[in-house]
Amino acid sequence: MSQARRSDWLFHAYMVVFLLYMLLPLIVMGGAAFNDSRFPSVYPWVGFTDRWFVDLWNDGRLWGAFRNTLFVALAVVGLSIPIGTAAAILINSLSGAARSVLYGLMVAPVLTPGAVIGISTLLFWNKFSVPAGLHLSVLGQVSYIAAFVMLLVLARLQSFDRQLEEAALDLGASHAQVLRRILLPHLYPAIGAGAAIAFFQSIENFNTTLFTRGTYDTLTVYVFSKVRSGITPTINALALILISVTLVCAICYEISRRRSEKRAAMAAE
Repeated sequence: MSQARRSDWLFHAYMVVFLLYMLLPLIVMGGAAFNDSRFPSVYPWVGFTDRWFVDLWNDGRLWGAFRNTLFVALAVVGLSIPIGTAAAILINSLSGAARSVLYGLMVAPVLTPGAVIGISTLLFWNKFSVPAGLHLSVLGQVSYIAAFVMLLVLARLQSFDRQLEEAALDLGASHAQVLRRILLPHLYPAIGAGAAIAFFQSIENFNTTLFTRGTYDTLTVYVFSKVRSGITPTINALALILISVTLVCAICYEISRRRSEKRAAMAAE
């Protein structure tokens, strides 16, 4: 067997093992959502049922947690995008020790455990008599999710031609016009990716939210409470719906991206 064929075989074997490792638990979990057993398992298979989805639909606490999760996630996106983008532009304009210090300050929360962020956020705002609630969950999550946005925008800025900015200023454009018409259009792909990451980071956050949510539920806290009180296949039904929505969004994004590339290629010809 030649070296190239051996490499191809190892690559395909690795891909199969990797995909099985990633997808097999999700397939088993999805199958358990249709098993007519009160335990979340596909074995033994009792029979096909949709009652776990019906139970999920009739669970008022779940819908309350779902609304709270969306509210927090949208608020986190709304705050993380301007903070992360502004930090990236500022860091990119600096050099030397000031750049390193500001970059370290922005990235440090990413390396901090979520429980520490949650507790510190709660204690800090309690000093100002601000009670726990979803607003503190938003502030706690923004303190580290904004760093992900900053890293994405900063990477995009590395491909920005500064001569365009200087040329616009020489032609009489103001700094606000340069930002709005030249710099931000170049950053829109990274800002969009940052918004998506911020949204999903917020939805799956548990540690920070647990300490700051007060009496409100989010999806992760709801699932945690269900596990403590006795898990049922309704959790599998919920997870299957979330994964399906995520896959549909990813497929729509990929189709949109390919169409944009195709239109750009046709325009270039």
